[in-house]
Amino acid sequence: MINLYDTSSQSLLGEITQPQLQFLIDHLEETSLEDRDYYVDANTLEALSDAGADPELLDMLRSGLADREGYEIRWAHS
Repeated sequence: MINLYDTSSQSLLGEITQPQLQFLIDHLEETSLEDRDYYVDANTLEALSDAGADPELLDMLRSGLADREGYEIRWAHS
């Protein structure tokens, strides 16, 4: 499995599957081949939803966003 973290607090948002990770990689901007973090805001969530993101993944990302304008996430293999 793959762990998804809130970068600012280092808290675990949850575990995602390889297909969910591939979806994020395919739909979010990376700055390098080694990039493992992404910025998420309401617009990002809307775009991911429109692209057919898994509902569980969207719920996890929404819960991390909470009342903030945006936040950074990172993934790591567990």
